[in-house]
Amino acid sequence: MAASYILLLSALLALAASPAMAGDPSALQDFCVADNTSDVFVNGLACKDPKLVKVEDFFFSGLDKPRNTTNKVGSNVTLVNVNRIPGLNTLGISMARVDFAPYGLNPPHIHPRATEILTVLEGSLYVGFVTSNPDNKLFTKMLTKGDVFVFPQGLIHFQFNHGTKNAVALAALSSQNPGLITIANAVFGSKPAISDDVLAKAFQVDEKTVHRIQAQF
Repeated sequence: MAASYILLLSALLALAASPAMAGDPSALQDFCVADNTSDVFVNGLACKDPKLVKVEDFFFSGLDKPRNTTNKVGSNVTLVNVNRIPGLNTLGISMARVDFAPYGLNPPHIHPRATEILTVLEGSLYVGFVTSNPDNKLFTKMLTKGDVFVFPQGLIHFQFNHGTKNAVALAALSSQNPGLITIANAVFGSKPAISDDVLAKAFQVDEKTVHRIQAQF
């Protein structure tokens, strides 16, 4: 009995001492530049032979250029992840430029694999996120140039340009491939479509309303 107690106590102490995994796994070497031609499937991307690595594998240019925001939501996200900078592979970070037209919206979405920290470079933004069930508490803030806001991993969040001028923000994310699920697109634009009666009951509306919304996606 005493031996079992000691084993249980040791296991609990080991769990308490082990660090929490809050992002991508740590790298075990200086770098693992992504080999986009490899047929090997791993959790991430296979490594290029270090002898073939070039300085361009760690470089991306053009994030200073404004993006086209003439779309339905009035925003454009330029994601700089491992697909654009192969040298990000295994390093657990990425970034994005977000351009907003006046009253443009980066619609409610989640990043399943990353926390996001956003800095406003130009203009002003109304931003917010919603906590998980059952509380679903909304945290919002008006941001202006130089302000910084954090969106916790996996929570629904958004950014809205509340002004009459263009706005620009720069976001950093705690994954080389944070993932993106835009809520409206996923729910109303899935392929094949989610059943009308499921959506009608979930949103407490009639099926005609569901059809009208689905037609937008």
